[in-house]
Amino acid sequence: MRIVLFYQSLISDWNHGNAHFLRGIASELLARGHEVKIYEPRDSWSVQNLVAEHGWEPLVEFHSNYPELTSNRYDLRNLELEQALSLADLVIVHEWNEPELIEGIGEYRRVRGDFVLLFHDTHHRLGTNDTLPFSLKDYDGVLAYGQVLTDKYSRNGWARQAWTWHEAADVRVFYPHPEITRTLDVVWIGNWGDDERSAELQEFFIQPVKELRLSAEVYGVRFPEDAIAALTEAGIHYGGWLPNYKVPEVFARSRVTLHIPRGPYVRELPGIPTIRPFEALACGIPLICSPWHDTEKLFTPGRDFLVAENGDEMKQLITRVLNEPSFAEELAVNGLATIRQRHTCGHRVDELLGIYAEPAKEPKQVEAAI
Repeated sequence: MRIVLFYQSLISDWNHGNAHFLRGIASELLARGHEVKIYEPRDSWSVQNLVAEHGWEPLVEFHSNYPELTSNRYDLRNLELEQALSLADLVIVHEWNEPELIEGIGEYRRVRGDFVLLFHDTHHRLGTNDTLPFSLKDYDGVLAYGQVLTDKYSRNGWARQAWTWHEAADVRVFYPHPEITRTLDVVWIGNWGDDERSAELQEFFIQPVKELRLSAEVYGVRFPEDAIAALTEAGIHYGGWLPNYKVPEVFARSRVTLHIPRGPYVRELPGIPTIRPFEALACGIPLICSPWHDTEKLFTPGRDFLVAENGDEMKQLITRVLNEPSFAEELAVNGLATIRQRHTCGHRVDELLGIYAEPAKEPKQVEAAI
């Protein structure tokens, strides 16, 4: 099958968690013998920020670590849709694309009509709004990050159909490294996020680490100076941007990691974790979360990971994981098993191919090209 994907970026994961899943899905599709073309804007904000901070070397390293993956970098004004979409069977357009491109691909689909066209909502930017800034009338449907988004698309009539398609772990990259010694107590990996979880980070990460006198590190981008100062004052090393393919090594030398979702997501989008818990559990590291509601029963809280309701409980749970190796091992084994049984990119490709089959069966109405 010929598959064309339009995303913000494949080659940069700077403040761009969607790149993690894209890489895993593309790798899985290629491994199964499908033809995959990925398009990303030449001036994407993720690439621009990565190069501004770290130069071009990270892009060279990306290609060394993902030799099977390539992207077509385009300028929107010069993008030839006929060339990009010719012979495609399935086209997926991510929400971070420009409205002009989103609707332009829809219009091309209306004229040509012989491929399945899906819109991919992952980052909640659109799903949390009451209106869409563009029309999806020419799309066969929406791949939504969670059931709450699927319901919203259906309820508001924004799309013909909507399917829930969670992210998952790329187990080609994320897996345990037992050969690496665990020398660090706690690690948290995530971006600052415009103060959307600054209070939660203080309560569930910074204060527990400080009061328990733990060795800890944090990796991520967009941390303001006062946040870095708070980390430093608590004895936490701030490592800045970390390429996603290096995360498994950091998990491997850490005894526990944390998931601290942003407040708006917990309140407005219950049941939807980011990709971080999937990746952490795939690496076989004990995971403790600040409160979020697993309404879709993706995991078994208390078995796959622990949930701390407040800062004091977080201190208690961290202490137990650090002081009870058998308990920590059981937690890690359970979480890893759940990922391998239900939440790999292989599972998501199976789901995608099943979703594709539904509109692929339907006759397409094609307008005459003008």
